[in-house]
Amino acid sequence: MLKKSLLSLSLLAVAFAAQAQTSPAKKELAARILKSQQPAIEAMARGLVERPALEIMGGAMQVIGQRVPKERQEAVAREVQGDAQKYAQETVPMAQQRAVAIAPTTIGALLEERFTEDELRQIASALENPALIKFQNNLPEMQNALGEKLVADTRSAIEPKVQALEASVGKRLGLPAQGAAPAPAAKPPAKKQ
Repeated sequence: MLKKSLLSLSLLAVAFAAQAQTSPAKKELAARILKSQQPAIEAMARGLVERPALEIMGGAMQVIGQRVPKERQEAVAREVQGDAQKYAQETVPMAQQRAVAIAPTTIGALLEERFTEDELRQIASALENPALIKFQNNLPEMQNALGEKLVADTRSAIEPKVQALEASVGKRLGLPAQGAAPAPAAKPPAKKQ
């Protein structure tokens, strides 16, 4: 019985050791994938670091509008924006550098663990494809073009709804109307005869 337990334990240890070791080829393929994804990794780090600053700025702008004298609001808003920009200039590069540094032990480890060498080779080849790279480089411009056209095409339908939402929220908060004419009252449904 003891021999069976020791044999099972030995087999389990060998299987675990084999799983823990990754071939150099898998490591190299994971590194290629990470290199191709570096801009996305840096963007994720930027977003994580900038999110608190954006939230703080949003809250500050509300406070500025409520508590700062009108003649100082613009100057204080610029100062707050300057503080947020300084924060971003100091923290974004640090976070991006650290994200790129730890990516091999996080994303890379998961790639090596969950994908076969052949799958990693396929992923690396796809991500390094010149047509895909060109597509990804042009994606922001394509998204901007779509966004501009969408705004132009839907402005007349959406702006009145935004104004109605602002008025409704303002009314609920007890704020005075912002010089906009109140939305027309809905007509009662016609009586059926």
